[in-house]
Amino acid sequence: MTARYDLHHDIHGNVAVITLDNPPVNSMGMATRQAIGAHLAAAIADPLVCAVIITGGNNIFTGGADIREFGLPIAMQAPSLHDLIRAFETSPKPVVSAINGVCMGGGTEISLGCHYRVAAPGVMIGLPEVKIGLLPGAGGTQRLPRVAGVELALRMIVSGNAVPAEVLAKANAWDRIIEDDFLAGAIIFAGEMAKQKQLPRVRDKNPSFTGAQQSFSAARVAAASANPQWPAPLKCIDAIEASTLQSFDDGLAYEFKLFNELMATPEAAELRRAFFAERAARKTAPPKNL
Repeated sequence: MTARYDLHHDIHGNVAVITLDNPPVNSMGMATRQAIGAHLAAAIADPLVCAVIITGGNNIFTGGADIREFGLPIAMQAPSLHDLIRAFETSPKPVVSAINGVCMGGGTEISLGCHYRVAAPGVMIGLPEVKIGLLPGAGGTQRLPRVAGVELALRMIVSGNAVPAEVLAKANAWDRIIEDDFLAGAIIFAGEMAKQKQLPRVRDKNPSFTGAQQSFSAARVAAASANPQWPAPLKCIDAIEASTLQSFDDGLAYEFKLFNELMATPEAAELRRAFFAERAARKTAPPKNL
């Protein structure tokens, strides 16, 4: 299995902790997704469990989806990232994403699908798909604007650059930064949230997007000027804009359509090849101190 399951008994109730355990970066490949889904189902079925935490082992939350699966049927084989996020959202028990290390791509999208989000100080959280010619394809372009606002969503998704958890906490996208003993603090938080009568879902948020069109216009000008040869940045803007104009489900379908269009582009294929070549070069490079 590529995820561990533990039940913590304390005065705050029984909190189930699902820990990603797929070194080196806890990528969300098929085996990991299956393990998470099985553990989540077990926690929901267990009458002793009052809340569920998903966190990462190896001092990292997750590097995101397994890029080796992109374009292959296994990427959408159940449970897909969409399936897991739907399971988190519909869980009758609170699900808390506890970011204890770097969190990228699909990991950020999973966190946005949880009822609550906490993080350790200084951890970096991002949606870097644009750097391999794609856009977030599991709801990132639809959930992040709803919870963090258009400006921060554009900043993160169009550039692909990560931001410290404190930035997201300041924007009210993350619920708490936990100092000191992170897991203990996350367990206490989850126990507290188990007392809530209603579980919040990002997809249900309906914020005012007044003035957003000016932001989209400025972002399109900047993207076309900086990367005229790459289609992904402009598609990212289109998907984020859809979150302000369409229902959540319609926006999600539009995001997935754009993701598949980008997946078929030669630019995305070339960027993925470059990604794997760079990773292979790092593995074979001699130690820097030789």
